Amino acid sequence: MSSIDSDDGGLALDDMFTEPPRPPSPEPTVATYTREREASGDKDWKKIDIRLVGSHPLWGHYLWNASRAFASYLDDHPELYHGRNVLELGAGGALPGIVAAKNGAKCVVLTDYPDQALVDNITHNVDLNVDECDQSRVCVKGYIWGHPIEPLLEVLPENDESRSFDLVIMSDLVFNHSQHDAMLNSCDAALSRRKPAVVLCFFTHHRPHLAERDMDFFIKARQRGWHCEEILTRKYPPMFPEDPGEEEVRATVHGWSLTRPIEMP
Repeated sequence: MSSIDSDDGGLALDDMFTEPPRPPSPEPTVATYTREREASGDKDWKKIDIRLVGSHPLWGHYLWNASRAFASYLDDHPELYHGRNVLELGAGGALPGIVAAKNGAKCVVLTDYPDQALVDNITHNVDLNVDECDQSRVCVKGYIWGHPIEPLLEVLPENDESRSFDLVIMSDLVFNHSQHDAMLNSCDAALSRRKPAVVLCFFTHHRPHLAERDMDFFIKARQRGWHCEEILTRKYPPMFPEDPGEEEVRATVHGWSLTRPIEMP
């Protein structure tokens, strides 16, 4: 036994570190999304298992109601992305983007804040849920909203004439009020103005008293020339029943579509 470990007056580690040990980080959890419509053709999948980080300050440890509603909407409307390039911002567990990948998108780029735990978790979900033969069409990248978009455009197929995305998907992001301009800057840069392009934004007013500030996102989008239209409302049990504010507001998912005129060459 070394002198440090002995009880004869040596300096033990307990004497140096008197604070209690830090509790271990929560283990990852798994949430299952079950397909709502009948499987058909070669895309015969029934469920998607989404691993979520155990805890994260950017809220990546929840599968939000908006993400579930988004997944069902994309599953019902493959014409929005089949054979096209899709970008998901703030992907979290990446359920909507994975649905697009499984249903025939040409290329899907899944992004979240460049934190290794988030990026690795998205990669795990792609590996788990996307057929190996299709994984080459999916790319996971760390990305900060408002930063140059070129690193994301570079992963698109080289034979893509415009080297741009056709659809941007955003799930439960508008509560980040300070980031509205940054998100819109990324959408503007990612989407071509020479061909039809769409932003789909699904969200819940988790803080009803700040709902107007959530909606400022669409006011700013209209000021930039986007046509904004609500395309879906759907109710779920609220994520946090004990939270303050009107329960019906916190239980409702809103889906919006943003489009803009095509510029002539």
